[in-house]
Amino acid sequence: MKLNRVWLVAATAAAALTLAACGSSSNNSSGSTGAGGSGSSGNCATGTLKAEGSTAQANAMTQWIDDYQKKCGGATINYNPTGSGAGVMQFNGGQVDFAGSDSALDPAKGEPAAAQKRCNSPAWNLPMVVGPIAVAFKVKGIQDGGLTLTPDLVAKMFLGQITNWDDPAIKSANSGVNIPSEPIKVFFRSDESGTTQNFEKYLAASAPTDYTAKPSKTWSGKVGQGKAKSQGVQQAISSTEGGLGYIEWSYAVSGNLATAKIDNGGGAVELNADTAAAGVATAQVVGTGNDLTLKLDYATKAPGAYPIILVTYEIVCSKYSDSKVGALVKSFLAYTATDGQGSLKQLGYAPLPSSLDDKVKSSISSIQ
Repeated sequence: MKLNRVWLVAATAAAALTLAACGSSSNNSSGSTGAGGSGSSGNCATGTLKAEGSTAQANAMTQWIDDYQKKCGGATINYNPTGSGAGVMQFNGGQVDFAGSDSALDPAKGEPAAAQKRCNSPAWNLPMVVGPIAVAFKVKGIQDGGLTLTPDLVAKMFLGQITNWDDPAIKSANSGVNIPSEPIKVFFRSDESGTTQNFEKYLAASAPTDYTAKPSKTWSGKVGQGKAKSQGVQQAISSTEGGLGYIEWSYAVSGNLATAKIDNGGGAVELNADTAAAGVATAQVVGTGNDLTLKLDYATKAPGAYPIILVTYEIVCSKYSDSKVGALVKSFLAYTATDGQGSLKQLGYAPLPSSLDDKVKSSISSIQ
């Protein structure tokens, strides 16, 4: 079932999300606890934050910023959705106060060490947004959820080994579905993207025979057309008959795109907030202490668990050199982990499972 509020924010996701509350005139990163109000998310703070990164969470961040600033007069949060790779680079370069990334800091690239040097304290990966990745398509006569794909079919379609929608292998998995003879036109992210990396991790885990490349933020396939950011992929699929792409569910919803059911071996699973949350519930925390890096089980066969999962992390300093900045980061993220989780379903995301959400709240409370 399509959701109807995402369009309100999706059109602005490509631009910087600068939403200034009344009573704040500062353009520099600063903050302090104040009397702006309190609620289930804790005390408000005043000042300005700069953040950058994941486009996957852009729709959620838009809503959260708007709601937080209405609740906490005197706070300004600026979020620029430039992509996960850019967000990490800007955070480690000291240009933003926190980053959004669809992948945790990568030790193989020296990112945790660079972040610790920038913070002069350990940096933490805090999962905040469950944004399942949809296999979205545009095929005449097939509606949302009207097509079932297995991991090997997904891999072969994106790698150009299956090139037509009425291929016998696709028809075999979709008995009774009228699939037209239409070329498959693949679209992928042309920029460095945590969405790409998570999608490739799914293919590597669930279809290892067909997909053999090492997952990365740069798409490794050799067929199709690259499009910049989530918005580019969304627009390309929606305007192309036979189009196929991987995209965050919130953008599939806002673009009114049909999405496939995925059968990992435990039965066909439709993509919705509940099945996405069930998929994340199979993950393990592999970070230490207050770092909550997750190991997702992309190959899960748990009934009712949607397996192509993306979790966006907010990457923060455990202790900020400016305590006022730390106070505002702490206040804002406390809001996103409490009241903010309640708005996610209507935006095309899933809230964190309660067991993980409790850990996130605990880590946030330790930010200084």
